[in-house]
Amino acid sequence: MTQRLRFLLDTNILIPLQDSMLVLAPSLANFVRLAGVGGHQLLYHPASKTDIDRDRDIQRRDRTLARLQQYTKLEGAPSSPRNTAQTSANDACDNDILHALECSAVHALVTEDKEIHTKARQAGFGDRVYNIQTAEDWLRRLHEPAEVHLPNIEDVPMYSLTSQLNTPLFDSLRSSYDTPERSFNKWFHDKAQTGRKAWIARTGQGSIEAICIYAMQTNEVINDVKESLQGLSLKLCTFKVGEQIRGRKIGELFLKAAFRFATDNRCENVFVHTSEDQFYLLELLSDFGFQRRGMYGTDIMLVKAHPSLPPVENIPALDYAKLYFPHYRKDASVQKFLVPIQPQYHQVLFPELSRQGQLFNGNSIAGNAIKQAYLCKAPSNQVHAGDIVLFYRSKDEMAVTTIGIVERYETHTEAAKIMQLVSRRTVYSQSEIEAMTNKSVRVMLFRLVGHFNKPIPLASLKHDANVMGKLMSITKISDDSFSRILRLS
Repeated sequence: MTQRLRFLLDTNILIPLQDSMLVLAPSLANFVRLAGVGGHQLLYHPASKTDIDRDRDIQRRDRTLARLQQYTKLEGAPSSPRNTAQTSANDACDNDILHALECSAVHALVTEDKEIHTKARQAGFGDRVYNIQTAEDWLRRLHEPAEVHLPNIEDVPMYSLTSQLNTPLFDSLRSSYDTPERSFNKWFHDKAQTGRKAWIARTGQGSIEAICIYAMQTNEVINDVKESLQGLSLKLCTFKVGEQIRGRKIGELFLKAAFRFATDNRCENVFVHTSEDQFYLLELLSDFGFQRRGMYGTDIMLVKAHPSLPPVENIPALDYAKLYFPHYRKDASVQKFLVPIQPQYHQVLFPELSRQGQLFNGNSIAGNAIKQAYLCKAPSNQVHAGDIVLFYRSKDEMAVTTIGIVERYETHTEAAKIMQLVSRRTVYSQSEIEAMTNKSVRVMLFRLVGHFNKPIPLASLKHDANVMGKLMSITKISDDSFSRILRLS
């Protein structure tokens, strides 16, 4: 049976959707198109109509209300218990919309309101709230998987970009850098002359749509109280992802490049300063272990410890992996598993391995993301968050290629629930997910730690690592076998 998703559209999505005098952003228009392709339902909350009724632009209000009826009203939506007589009209509307999501009236909420994202995250269901770019990306993954790919990140000197400063991406940076004393272009040229470099991502048409400028620093003073980071650190000086490719894991790919660079150059910390209004960047950095370390002028200072030898801390294995990623706990308290994966799905999850010979040569940086999802029908229910998984490519290569850390491992029979869980991760089409749900499906969300330089073939697993059995399903291995596999790699 085909599973349909229900999307609740916030007021700030509904108004530009309905107002024919406004030009729809490409991602918004494509989201609506893909919802139609998949037969998914777009709904509005009664509180949104109340919100629209307060619009002082009478003509816009009337146009919006007249067209609102083509969307489905969410019936029976209860008022939020958080609302009181003192709650403002706008906050009451937001609370009612969030309460509907909390009550599972819909699968997801689509909104550009940063405060709603923050409230949802604090309430524990932030993973079900999407901005328009991530919602569009979700439906593209479900309905156009062949067209979804993560771009390579190029590593280039800043001076190679000085002829391209009059582009939308750089225009969006000017307000943050322009001062009476120095323009953005002058700042950029000054830094280019120092030999500074940048990671960039391009659109399919070749235009630059994301940039992360970086530099190594020594004993850097990082905040207003003159706290310093001892030794070498990696500074992410400018971190910007443009509208056209937001939601496509570009920020995650920049961090992947940064962590690899920090490891290769023995940087003990990675740091960045940014403003409070950079909501999505703050959320991303927090998820990968960056912590607040005071202020730098009007900016927040964020630091991620990246020690060569991370401390031994008795904290949950998943929390440890987030704090010190790409390091992870591998002591005896952490379970280790071999996970067989068929070649076609191995290619979907780890496309960079098919071009391993070109990786990290010249200007190329790896192209697949850190946070991934894997679906299977394994009988094992022993896997838990923080466990280590070694992916074994079956049938053709018959070798262990990749290591990851489990975030979640759940069993589901409903396709819509599985689509929710894997929505922000790797490509599984709706038809593939629905085909699997004739039986219980194991959903594994994990963080990719890395690929082995030398894959471990089955013969070595058996002879040198004491791995038993045919590896037809998820198999738990001993600490000794895991240590032997690491040595073999």
